[in-house]
Amino acid sequence: MIGYDPLYSLAGILVGMLVGLTGVGGGSLMTPLLVLAFGFHPATAVGTDLIYASATKTVGGAVHGLRGTVDWKIVRRLAAGSLPAATVTLLLLSRSTERGADSGATIAFVLGLALVCTAAATFFRARIVAAIGPSFRGMAPRTLALWTVVLGVVLGVLVSLTSVGAGALGMTALLLLYPAAPVSRLVGSDIAHAVPLTLIAGVGHWWLGSVDVMLLLSLLAGSIPGIVIGSLIASRVTDRVLTPILAATLAVVGFKLIL
Repeated sequence: MIGYDPLYSLAGILVGMLVGLTGVGGGSLMTPLLVLAFGFHPATAVGTDLIYASATKTVGGAVHGLRGTVDWKIVRRLAAGSLPAATVTLLLLSRSTERGADSGATIAFVLGLALVCTAAATFFRARIVAAIGPSFRGMAPRTLALWTVVLGVVLGVLVSLTSVGAGALGMTALLLLYPAAPVSRLVGSDIAHAVPLTLIAGVGHWWLGSVDVMLLLSLLAGSIPGIVIGSLIASRVTDRVLTPILAATLAVVGFKLIL
């Protein structure tokens, strides 16, 4: 466990502000920052960020639930795939650790790929939905349910390995699968689904010993006011400026982790 360092809280403020401004999940920003800027082992960065995410998303999920902007059918379908997938992924990580293998390189590589995909989903979301979306319309209910469970499996593996995926990637996929649903309900469903997923994945990493409690508290101390500040000024900053910058940053960081 590390000692308190104000730089970690400063990082929390900056990431929190970006989350409040852009809506992009903190894992896409915080995890690579902890790995590349502060030199944390990828497993520690992922595990700590997952516990952090479960706390913040619980608040967001509760707000959406009270406002009625959660489609619980979608949440159940996603969870039916993601929770078992997360459990299996964590068991495989546990066995890898027991054999003395260092999973850091694998986690960093998958994290890099997830960030590159997140960058593409962030920048090209409208084009992706416009190009591919029509092929998903008119899908049979059972087929739609199956595809949603498959999406949950993919998110369960990605989030458990990298803490990235439930935000931009999950939302883009939901927009493709449920084009007629109100965006607010898809956002609420995505956040509500992320609560149990990040909690289970975070507890699993805690069990594996890859959660730093002091780092977690330092990040929360900065990110909570950061999210508030970012949300307050979000209406004054145009997405046309923020989205390309954010997408380019995620892509560069992703390629750096891969290479």
